[in-house]
Amino acid sequence: MQNSKRQLLTGLLLSICLSSLQAAEFSQIRPDADTLMQLPVSNWLSNGGDLYNRNFSPLTQINTENIGQLGPVWRTHLEGSGIAAKYSGEAQPIINEGVMYIITGADDVFALSIETGEILWSNMANLSAEISTICCGWTSRGVGFGEDKVFVGQLDGVLKALDKETGQEVWSIQAEAWEEGYTITSAPLYFNGMVISGFAGAEFAARGRVKAYSADDGSLLWTFYTVPAPGEFGADTWPADSDAWQTGGGTVWHTPAVDPELGMIYFSTGNPGPDYNGAIRAGDNLFTASIVALDVYTGEYRWHFQQVHHDLWDFDAPNPVVLFDLDYNGVPRKGLAQAGKTGWVYILDRSNGEPLVGIEERPVPQEPRQATAATQPYPVGDAFVSQTLDIPPEGFNMVNNGAIFTPFWDEPVLLRRSEANWPPSTVDPNKGVMYVCAGERQAAYTTREGVEPVESGDRFTGGSMSFAPIAVTGVVAAMDLRTNQRLWSQRWSSRCYSGLVATAGNLLFAGRNNGRFTAMDSRDGSKLWEFMTDAGVNAPPTIFEHEGEQYVTVFSAGNLLAGSNRGDSMWTFKLLEEGEETSIPLEQITPPQPSSEGLALFRQTCVFCHGLRGEGGHNGMPLEGLAAFGTDHVASIISNGQNSMPAFADTFTASQIRSIAEHVRTLNPRIPNRNTR
Repeated sequence: MQNSKRQLLTGLLLSICLSSLQAAEFSQIRPDADTLMQLPVSNWLSNGGDLYNRNFSPLTQINTENIGQLGPVWRTHLEGSGIAAKYSGEAQPIINEGVMYIITGADDVFALSIETGEILWSNMANLSAEISTICCGWTSRGVGFGEDKVFVGQLDGVLKALDKETGQEVWSIQAEAWEEGYTITSAPLYFNGMVISGFAGAEFAARGRVKAYSADDGSLLWTFYTVPAPGEFGADTWPADSDAWQTGGGTVWHTPAVDPELGMIYFSTGNPGPDYNGAIRAGDNLFTASIVALDVYTGEYRWHFQQVHHDLWDFDAPNPVVLFDLDYNGVPRKGLAQAGKTGWVYILDRSNGEPLVGIEERPVPQEPRQATAATQPYPVGDAFVSQTLDIPPEGFNMVNNGAIFTPFWDEPVLLRRSEANWPPSTVDPNKGVMYVCAGERQAAYTTREGVEPVESGDRFTGGSMSFAPIAVTGVVAAMDLRTNQRLWSQRWSSRCYSGLVATAGNLLFAGRNNGRFTAMDSRDGSKLWEFMTDAGVNAPPTIFEHEGEQYVTVFSAGNLLAGSNRGDSMWTFKLLEEGEETSIPLEQITPPQPSSEGLALFRQTCVFCHGLRGEGGHNGMPLEGLAAFGTDHVASIISNGQNSMPAFADTFTASQIRSIAEHVRTLNPRIPNRNTR
C-alpha cells in the first residue's frame, strides 16, 4: 500500500486554527458548512447532494409501496442546447429556494421554476468550435452554488460566477487554457468562501491539478498538483532523468468531497501520461490513479492511497469519492469509499488513509519493457463486477484468462474491462451500503515504442485500447461498506451510464441509455417503476421537497459515449392522485425508443406471426404506425391479447412486455396504422 501520514498531525492542528481564521475572512459564507453537511430536503445545494457526495435523499413520501403513482408534472425543453451529436447531458440539477439550476453539454446554464418548469433566465457559453482538447464528448456534470452565485466551469477552461437571480456574469477568469490541454467537466464545489475545481486533460499531456478560488471575485487561493515536481514529496516515483512529470496526467474528473471537522478535501485522480505505455515513466507515478486528501484551507498534502501503481490500463479513478460514518467492531469510524475502474470499492479511514477493510499488496504478472510494478493493491471482499474472461470473442486470443493487471506490449492482449466510470455512486448512511453503477466490456491493449515527448495540449497516448465487437452490459451492485462484500447485483442489457441516487424510502433511481428513467428496490435491485422520456437518461437525478410534496427531477439529454438519443429536456415527477393525469401530451411522454431486450424477445417469440420487420406473416397483423400509440397501450394488447393474438401476460414479465412494446413501436413508424382485424 502506498500511503503516507507525513505532516498529518501538524496538518490537523493547522486546519483547526485556519478554519476559524478563514470563517472570519469570508463573512459572506452561505450556505455554511453545517447546512452543506445535512442530507438534502427542500434544497439540493451541491453536486452529490451534500459535502460527503452521498447522493442520498432522506425523504420517504415516495417509497416502494406507492412508486407506481409517480408521474410527470412538467417537462421543459432547454432551447435546443446541446442536442448535436458531440454533446452529452450528464448534469445533476441544483435546487435552491424554489429554483432549479441546470447546465447542458454546451455549458449553457438555465434557471427554472420548480413549480412550473418555466425558464427564468439562461446564460449561453457560446463555446468556440475550435476547442480540440476535449477527451470524451462535450459535457458538464453540473454547477456549483453559494453566496447567491451559480459557479460554472467550462470546456474552454473558463471559471465564472453568475448572479442567481438574473444569470448575469459576476466574475469570470481563465482558470486554465484549453490550448494546453485543460478543460473543466466537473461541477465546481463551493465551501467556506471558496470555489474549488479540478481539471480534465490527461490525454493531452496535462499535469493534473486542483485549484481553490475566492467565491467573491475569483482570485486564486491555492493550487495542488497531482504530479509532484522534482524535490517534492512523491517525485521519486517518476524518472529522475526526464521531464515526464510535466506531462504526467493525474487529472481530476469529479467534484471533491469535504469533511469540515477534519478540515480535509478528498478526490481521486486520473491515469498517468502517456496512457498504455509505462516505458518512459518508470516508477509508481504518484499521485495518479490515487485517492488524495488535502488541507481544504491551504491545499497542502495530507495523505494518499494509490489504487493502481504505474497504471498501464487506463484504470483511472473518475468515480466521485463518498464519505460516510459507520461503526467498525463497535468503534465509530470516519470512512471514505471510492468505486474504481478496477472493479473494486476502496474503503479507507478518511482521517489517515488507512484501509478500514483490508487491502493486500499482491504480486502481479510482469513485463520489463513496461516497467511494471511488482505488486498491486487487492481489496479484501468482493469485486462489484467480473474481472476475468471465460471464452475470448472471435478473433482474439486469451492471455492469463483476461485477468486484471495482465501486462501487454506490441501484441494485443484482451482483458475484461469492468469498471465504474464517472456516473456517481450513492451511499445509504443508515444501512451502510454503497450502490455502484458500472459497465462490463472486453478491451484489447497494445503499446508502441519510440514515444516522443510532446507539448501540453498535444494528444499524448503511448498505445491503444480497442473494444471487442460484443455486447456491452451494465451492472448495478450493492456493496456492504463494513465488509466490502456484495449484497446483490443486477446485470443490465446495456451499460449503466447515469449514476444513482438512493432514498430513505428504499428506492434507487437510475437512468437508462434507451430513454427510460427507472426506480428499483434498493434492498434487492428489483425494478419497480419506469418512465420513457424523449432521450437517453445519462445523468443522476435530484430529489427534493416543495410545499409538502416530494419531487424527483432528471435531465434527459443523451450521451455521446453511451450512443443514446439526444435531447434537451428536464423532467420533473411527483406522486399523482388517483384519477389525476399529467398535462404533458402522451406523444411527448413515450416517443419510440429502441429496446435491445425487446428486440431479442420479439425475435424469439413474435417473428413467426408478425415477420422480422413487422411486415406480417403467418396470420399475424402487420405492425405499422404503432409509434402513434403509447407504450402502455401497446403493452396492454400484448398482455391481454387482441383478435387472433393470444395473451402473453403469463409468458412474459410486465417489464419484458414493456420492452417488446417499445420495440414494436419502432417498426414501420411512417406507415399509418391500418389494422382492423
